[in-house]
This record gives sequence, C-alpha cells and structure tokens, in this order.
Amino acid sequence: QVQLDESGGGLVQAGGSLRLSCAASGRTFSTLTMGWFRQAPGKEREFVAAISLNAGISFYLDSVKGRFTISRDNAENRVYLQMNSLKPEDTADYYCAARRYGSVYSTKQSEYDYWGQGTQVTVSS
Repeated sequence: QVQLDESGGGLVQAGGSLRLSCAASGRTFSTLTMGWFRQAPGKEREFVAAISLNAGISFYLDSVKGRFTISRDNAENRVYLQMNSLKPEDTADYYCAARRYGSVYSTKQSEYDYWGQGTQVTVSS
C-alpha cells in the first residue's frame, strides 16, 4: 500500500505560480510512476502530468506544456508540480497519483493504483 499526501495548493492571481508537493510512503518510491491529475468544478478529473521512475521521461497535458513542470526526488520520496503562468482555467482540485506498472504516457486514471486526497488550487482573474 502507498499513502500519498499533497500540499501546496492555495489562491493565486492569474499569471502567478504555485508549487505542489506530494509525499509518498509505504512502498519503494523509485518503483512508482507518478502523476498529477486535476478536477475542476463540474468537470471530470483529467490527467495533467506524469514522470517516469528515474525522472528520465515526463509527459504533459497539452494545455499545460511550457507552464507546468513535474519533477521527483527519489531520496525524499516526493513528487512536485511547479505551476507557472497560471490561468483561471487551471482552477481545480489537484491529485497526486502513483502506478506500479504501465507506460508513463498513459493518461488513464484507471491505471493508477494509489491516490492522494487532493489539494485545491484557485486562480483568480
């Protein structure tokens, strides 16, 4: 079993930045592909970004490319999502997720095994 705990959400003005953090425990972190998803009010949860076991590959939702950066620290058992140039449409609950198997390029929620409780991000215009 893996426990995931997100932090770093908050209220920010459009154009601003936030850094989300996710702490993992319970399983060797370096064996997990890590991802971030988000769910805006009234919408389905969607894939945002993922990073491979050794951080060699990262993959992003088209609308966040060039603005968001996913990274991980296997020594600290943490994954991060640096969000720059935030837009009101980035407002959502952001979830950290982990998967044991499969491609980093898959965006299917069903292929992720473990989920955090989420952290809220609100971007004001």
